[in-house]
Amino acid sequence: MTLTPKACSVHTHADLCDGRDSLEAMAAAAFDAGVRYYGVSCHSHTPLATDEGFTLPANMMEYRRQVLAVREQYRGRMEVLLGLEWDSQSDVLPKGFDYWIGSAHYQRRENGVCYAADWDEASFLACRDDACGGDALAVAEGYFQEVIRVAVRKPTILGHLDLITKLNRGNRFFDESAPRYQKAALEALHAVDPCATLLEINTGGMARGYRDAPYPALFLLREWRSMGGQIILTSDSHSTDTLLYGYDDAEALAAAAGFDRTVLLTGRGPVECRI
Repeated sequence: MTLTPKACSVHTHADLCDGRDSLEAMAAAAFDAGVRYYGVSCHSHTPLATDEGFTLPANMMEYRRQVLAVREQYRGRMEVLLGLEWDSQSDVLPKGFDYWIGSAHYQRRENGVCYAADWDEASFLACRDDACGGDALAVAEGYFQEVIRVAVRKPTILGHLDLITKLNRGNRFFDESAPRYQKAALEALHAVDPCATLLEINTGGMARGYRDAPYPALFLLREWRSMGGQIILTSDSHSTDTLLYGYDDAEALAAAAGFDRTVLLTGRGPVECRI
């Protein structure tokens, strides 16, 4: 069987965290869509009150049990991988998983407050005005410092590198071409080990109507290619109807950056696949 990038979907969430659908429904939809390497990557627990009910519990034994039960159900037909999306504010370590996605969803500022990177306009403005003296670019710089703290842990996949742009359509809050912004983003990228970590091209912001293109920006992908890094296409899916959302757009972005292949994450490890 000739495999394409659509054979792999490993950034996914079920109703065990903030996903809409059950793990069983997500797996069934993945199989029906032709996915042959399906990864479950629910959000790691954090002590933040705002995350209560949207992440896994600190004790993940039940999560593991349920994912492994689904693995047995699809054995010989679809590989089911036990993953975790680990947050920089998490109070648990990403150990004992087939893979883990390292992501920054918050930044903790000098005032001790954790500000969400992608929730809503009010969260962004609070960080800008209460912690950054009204400087929107300082919000982005602080976010990328948080990404660096994740990247140096060498996750299997680095999640949505420039998530801070989710609400910034049309440069609503800051100019993404500004030298300060691009310097901070590139510093974060350069903290990633291309020999240890895959960079995802993530279509989740598109699926939820916030963005017109996947993460990350083209200038970051071109730099990643010059670093010798590899990419993986992901949908950051939270429902059965978005497991392969925007993969064609992701392939086009990868090609524009000069990539002619991506990676499928399998039980045997990463396997290259032509775009």
